[in-house]
Amino acid sequence: MVERITVDGKLIAIIIRADFKKEGVSFFTPSEFSQQLAFMSRKAGVKIDAHVHNHVLREVCLTQEVLFIKKGKLRVDFYDDEKRYVESQILGAGDVVLLACGGHGFEVLQDVQMFEVKQGPYAGDKDKTRFKSVPANKLKIKN
Repeated sequence: MVERITVDGKLIAIIIRADFKKEGVSFFTPSEFSQQLAFMSRKAGVKIDAHVHNHVLREVCLTQEVLFIKKGKLRVDFYDDEKRYVESQILGAGDVVLLACGGHGFEVLQDVQMFEVKQGPYAGDKDKTRFKSVPANKLKIKN
């Protein structure tokens, strides 16, 4: 239900499948990640104290993004930091992926609706470096 994709011990992605369930709060990311991802399951009647978030200066050097697949199927191709292909995974409705580092590409396999969350502000062309995707005959689809 939770898959971690690593290259040489470096975490490049976390996939949480739609059927993941656990009572309480489950954090999937280490505290040093600039994007924090958790799952929360609470029973009716539980109260969470009202709060505000303090102004804390953070320096973000790498954009991490989270995709929430609402509908359809999406193939995600994962690459390491040197743009070398690692593997592919197919995500469906209810699946979530945190793209922590390395590269990634996508192919929509069925009409897809998804949410993307990442740090801002968006830097336009400075935000990413495009490179050639792995050919279809070289794909290693894990699921």
